[in-house]
Amino acid sequence: MQKYSKIQIYYFSGTGNAYNIAKWFAAKSNEKGISTTIINIAGIKEFPIEKPSDNNLIVFISPVHGFNYPPVMISFINQFPKGNNDIVLMNTRAGMLINKYITPGLSGISLYYSLLILKLKGYKIVGMNAFDMPSNWLSLHPSLNEKTVLYIHLKMKAKAEKYADLYSNAKTSFPVFYEIVQDILIMPVSLGYYFIGRFILSKTFYANSNCDNCDLCIIKCPVKAIIKLENRPFWKLKCESCMRCMSQCPKRAIETAHGFIFLIALAFNLLINRTIISIFPSTTPFMESFVYEWILQAILFILFLLLTYRISHYLLKFIWYERFMVYTSFTFYKFWGKRYKALKNI
Repeated sequence: MQKYSKIQIYYFSGTGNAYNIAKWFAAKSNEKGISTTIINIAGIKEFPIEKPSDNNLIVFISPVHGFNYPPVMISFINQFPKGNNDIVLMNTRAGMLINKYITPGLSGISLYYSLLILKLKGYKIVGMNAFDMPSNWLSLHPSLNEKTVLYIHLKMKAKAEKYADLYSNAKTSFPVFYEIVQDILIMPVSLGYYFIGRFILSKTFYANSNCDNCDLCIIKCPVKAIIKLENRPFWKLKCESCMRCMSQCPKRAIETAHGFIFLIALAFNLLINRTIISIFPSTTPFMESFVYEWILQAILFILFLLLTYRISHYLLKFIWYERFMVYTSFTFYKFWGKRYKALKNI
């Protein structure tokens, strides 16, 4: 039974994983005779968004960042108009491969928060699905080889087509509910990333001396988080760590500052934390509260990081410092692998 006259897919994508799922889903839905469009939310400049027609199925898909939707998708869903349409929530997670088994990522609260907000707006959730696309977070691990990337793409394409066929026939699907216990358990990590972690990660990127100022990273950034400062790309706090800049750079000039972050964390622990302890002895009520102590440390660390990142950006003009940054970055070395881009012709 065909229930929908049209399907609208709103997506956010850094290196192309979520875009591929949206594309495969749309192609299958169109094949089934349902007009399907995909809309990049990063390209939407004006709000409020027009309310969708009642007989349209609405699909949201985005990568998981810190076990949650990235802020750009959360903000979009928060501003989405009220309605009574059927909604499907999807995400792409960090998939790996062991033999022929694709190891699942973790959705965290990404789908559940959106479920709550959209239910309050009057929508009916008819599906929640996760896709374990190749992990693109090269700041944390080496890249996957081409054979692995291709294998995962083919498996996830078949999965996207299966769900497109299912929803085209007005069925429902909630396989993520089988993972709800582990998703609830990592909720504190999700919250910690949203309020603190993402700001720290935004200050881990820099451009080495291979940068020829083509400004492609600035132009391609989906949330306009990169500016030109002192004739070099500079990452602002609004960076989503989507890895698009790193994957798109034709000179492979963008690196992750592993050595810098290690030294800053060490300096903060030795200098700032000791100052906190001397000012607030452990016997005071303030320091007896782990939560208050942790919040204070997090705020001070971000402020410390902002200052030192700005200084580091200035020092990059000196070759000795630039070489230090390069040689202490894992992403510089060949063993870390190639930059990741989702395959296009699948």
